[in-house]
Amino acid sequence: MLKSPLLPRFGDLVDAILDDVLTQGLTLDRAYARHFSGIELKPQEQARIALVTGDLLRRLSLYCNLSGIQVRQAAKNVWPLLHSWHAFHKIDMPNHPSLDRFNEEAFRRRLTEAKKNPVLMDGCPSWLEKLGAEQLGDAWPAERAALAWMPKRYLRVNSLKCTKAQLQAQLNKEHVSTIPVEGVDSALQVTSDSALFRTKAFADGWFEQQDAGSQLVAAALDVKPGMKVIDACAGAGGKTLHISALMEGKGRLLAMDVEEWKLENLKQRARRAGAHNVETRLITSSKTVKRLKESADRVLLDVPCSGLGVLKRNPDAKWRDTAERLPILMALQEEILQRYSQMTKIGGILVYATCSILPSENRQQVDKFLAANEHFRLLDDHNVSPSQTGFDGFYMARLERIS
Repeated sequence: MLKSPLLPRFGDLVDAILDDVLTQGLTLDRAYARHFSGIELKPQEQARIALVTGDLLRRLSLYCNLSGIQVRQAAKNVWPLLHSWHAFHKIDMPNHPSLDRFNEEAFRRRLTEAKKNPVLMDGCPSWLEKLGAEQLGDAWPAERAALAWMPKRYLRVNSLKCTKAQLQAQLNKEHVSTIPVEGVDSALQVTSDSALFRTKAFADGWFEQQDAGSQLVAAALDVKPGMKVIDACAGAGGKTLHISALMEGKGRLLAMDVEEWKLENLKQRARRAGAHNVETRLITSSKTVKRLKESADRVLLDVPCSGLGVLKRNPDAKWRDTAERLPILMALQEEILQRYSQMTKIGGILVYATCSILPSENRQQVDKFLAANEHFRLLDDHNVSPSQTGFDGFYMARLERIS
């Protein structure tokens, strides 16, 4: 957390980023890229701006309430939100002309009332509170609170290039402090405020930044060197690169996606990581999948989902049309699971995964698939709970093709 006030020029940058997200509909990462690319900022300055922007979005409804404005007015009233943010965290106020309009007495009164409302204190919009309570019941309040936390920074050690001890030693030389993560062998938690992507260790491909919970997904595949493995919804390839490392770079690893630019990004990352067994293939039609019928020892389906397990990292999703999109996403998940599962050979394992904590996207989808496909059986499944682990939220189910 900041110990000194945000400089006015950085506050203006937060204002511009939030306008892009809340008014223009840009995702937070794209808004960061748009504004950070055009100006020269030190890594620490970028980190300060991202810290404030991220926390404002994680609990936007709270800071709006404390400022006496409606959420729909937030994009036009960012400086009042910033003053409330500083007051809430007991940080000296930025020197900005709008400070004259900040009413400390009204702020204190609103804060006293807000503390009686846990939903508001967690910055949870009404649609998400309804959905979470319906699907998770008594477990929801703890998850709701955890999703309002600031995310920790985790790395995945690239075992194709180094060991965990070697990476820690190299990062320590570059003034990056890390600690091991219990229960996730490939993970390190970054405990210092350091510019990770300017390190020699990153340039040399020794690590990827990846949530510790996300690292459990590739591990669930139980791959072995020499196997044929398909990552059928590879995206930019974070899990693909992890799978390659687990395969020790041996065997055939096919990364597939419907968006070519993501696969181009993956190719660059694979070269840096030394993941030479990665092949990419664009899914252009249903024939792309049919040609691979019963060909793979392992198939990963990291399907498109609501992303409600990763709200700490993508807080802008709280203020999008996620509730309306959920049925569309669930229909897509069902279609992908049905069609892409055919690539698994008899005796092979399929892993269905999401970054959601909703049963409707997770176990209920698996149960529906198994009821319609007797040639698969459930081996096990696992929920990664943000409240219990401190990680992002994930789900993974391991299915074996038996006939």
